[in-house]
Amino acid sequence: MSMPEFFATPGYGETQLANMHYNQAVRIGDRIETSGQGGWDDDWNFPESLEDEIVQAFDNVERTLALAGATWRDVIHVNSYHIPDSPHFIGEVHNRVMVEQFRKRMGDRAPIWTETGVQALGAPKMRIEIRVTAIVGHHN
Repeated sequence: MSMPEFFATPGYGETQLANMHYNQAVRIGDRIETSGQGGWDDDWNFPESLEDEIVQAFDNVERTLALAGATWRDVIHVNSYHIPDSPHFIGEVHNRVMVEQFRKRMGDRAPIWTETGVQALGAPKMRIEIRVTAIVGHHN
């Protein structure tokens, strides 16, 4: 059995490791799991636009996967957590931008996906958090 190898994304990941005592990803063999990635920059700032925040969260997943040796094309499972637009619907922008980013980053291949509306996330300005599972080299 392969030993777990942990990764702290340069910038925000190193800050979170020092301040909150967690890593951004773990790799065991060809399997990579990420912590939830938000739409922050390295100084923990969030974009004003929800669309920009979602795209930044996808970029942060990409950075973290790359550090562990994977890409979005290796992703098989996505969990996304959203502050909903209303109590009964996550919202058009959330869904539209998530799907646009899946298609842009993964092409024709589609992962399994669980989208969950939540009341709060880990930082006051967060509206989106994405965590993924990847299997390195499984795609064509």
